[in-house]
Amino acid sequence: MASPASAGLILTDPPPTDEISIHLVAMAGSGCAPGTADVAISPDHSAFTAIYSAYLAQAGPSVPVTENRKNCQLNVLVNAPSGYTFAIAKVDYRGYGFLQRGATAQQRANYYFQGMSMGSYANHPIAAPLDDNWIATDEVPIASQVFRPCGEQRNLNINTELRVTKGTSTDVSYLTMDSTDGSIETIYHFSWMRCH
Repeated sequence: MASPASAGLILTDPPPTDEISIHLVAMAGSGCAPGTADVAISPDHSAFTAIYSAYLAQAGPSVPVTENRKNCQLNVLVNAPSGYTFAIAKVDYRGYGFLQRGATAQQRANYYFQGMSMGSYANHPIAAPLDDNWIATDEVPIASQVFRPCGEQRNLNINTELRVTKGTSTDVSYLTMDSTDGSIETIYHFSWMRCH
């Protein structure tokens, strides 16, 4: 069955039914201190989630400029069954924003396999004013999806960034991609393909 991104173009394969595991090998960056991020595979093997617990950028009076931009790089190992490879087809980023009128904010991200081209960042402006959850989605057309080379075990690097500037606002604004209760997750949707 085709994923939504591939409908009408190239058919991708259903997710493998064999065991799949995912491991967070390393994390680095001002938005994810050690122990503040984790990953988990979905029960149907169609996606995995990343959960952050202390990922927040903020700007405003008396807020140090170093707090305006936060970033995180996750290095993830996906153990897929022999004979299968995968690409990232779609990503749903979620968080909470409290943005004063006049402030600006953005979320940006890219992902690539170790040893391969880094690719470009997808930028998502988050409109102010805001006092609510936000969501940003990257959808990769099947022709542009980068599959892990068959037979190679390459880790997936995921780079994300949150940025807030106070602009003309006069109070503190912030943007988070974290969740204290695990309810806000970034979801990475797989495209699976059999190796021939």
